[in-house]
Amino acid sequence: MSGNPQNESLSVALFSEVFMADQLARNRLTKALPKGMEISHFSVLNHLARLGDERSPAQLARAFHVTRGAMTNTLSKLEWAGYVHIRPDWDDARRKFVSISPAGRAARDAALAAIAPILSEIVEAIGTDRVKAALPVLREMRIRLEDDGSSTPVSPTR
Repeated sequence: MSGNPQNESLSVALFSEVFMADQLARNRLTKALPKGMEISHFSVLNHLARLGDERSPAQLARAFHVTRGAMTNTLSKLEWAGYVHIRPDWDDARRKFVSISPAGRAARDAALAAIAPILSEIVEAIGTDRVKAALPVLREMRIRLEDDGSSTPVSPTR
């Protein structure tokens, strides 16, 4: 670190709050999700629903910053539940493509309906102006953490 004890203390306090908020949010949202759905399942379904297009398992793994093995495990569970379709790449049989199924879209919508009130309640309790003010800081933290140390500059609007 910088060697500045005040900055180090602030850094530890900030990340302690972020980690605790993450843990509490995951616990609360997991309880609200439909039976059998995990946050990782919802996240992939939500991502595919928002994109409206196919993605390879490798692309999904990169998007979620997980290993290909972890993504394969999640996708296997989603495919077993009928929430995604996994098809071979017609040009390269070694590759696959994943798309959300109609059942997956319905499951995502049900999960979103279950968790949206929880999220909205928290935002209302904090205040929309304060949440809007915090978003740029949290976004920049995420971008800086995503940066793998390469020299490529990262846009703060990403």
